[in-house]
Amino acid sequence: MSSLLTSLDTRGVATISLNRPAVHNAFDDVVIAELNSAIAGYARHPEVRLLVLQAEGKSFSAGADLGWMKRMASYSREDNLADARELERLMRGLYDFPKPTIAVVQGAAYGGAVGLVSCCDLALASENASFALSEAKLGLAPAVISPFVIAAIGARQASRYFLTAERFSAATARELGLVHEVASAEALGEAVERLLATLLANGPVALMACKALLRRVAAASSPELAAYTTELIASLRTSQEGQEGLGAFFDKRQPAWQQKK
Repeated sequence: MSSLLTSLDTRGVATISLNRPAVHNAFDDVVIAELNSAIAGYARHPEVRLLVLQAEGKSFSAGADLGWMKRMASYSREDNLADARELERLMRGLYDFPKPTIAVVQGAAYGGAVGLVSCCDLALASENASFALSEAKLGLAPAVISPFVIAAIGARQASRYFLTAERFSAATARELGLVHEVASAEALGEAVERLLATLLANGPVALMACKALLRRVAAASSPELAAYTTELIASLRTSQEGQEGLGAFFDKRQPAWQQKK
């Protein structure tokens, strides 16, 4: 059985599904390598407009595979460093994916899986989902995922959940800002489809610009930020897509990217 299931539909929605339900979709070095390959491939694919990350089975992901952790415990520091760099490449590749990304969390998401959710632009969860940054229970820290989790929920809330390693509910995850919407297990698929339709109604170039804007604002100093934001809106307003979007709004019609082919 493949560790991942991937697909790309006619709308340009790419889907990556974790597919190790027997071990609660825990990931090891092989799964990380496969995820890195799939994400990089879709990032280059010209027809991809959105990326959905989801999972098969009861759990979203239990985080690190126990067998993998046992192997890594016996490896040298250099080997562990190389391994951690591959995990960081996964988180960074998902965070920097050029198109909007959506995490669909149908069950438990622990440890590094919280990092995956944090790296996605949008996250929806079943009311049955639960979360934990459980590394401290193992004498570890959520080091590689920490920049992305802190960006998602803030340093103050991260202080609690990094230090306590306690489990929290989908409702709490929404309060923290880790997920944007919680639905019943039966309604989760419908909620995902509504969100996809909302995103697909927006300009594809504009969505890419919004993502780049978010990343730039988070990192830029004030003088750089002012120059970047003013130049960006000027460029978008005068671009082909911007002109079409504004024209469609004023003409009370659908823009070209919403019209059926």
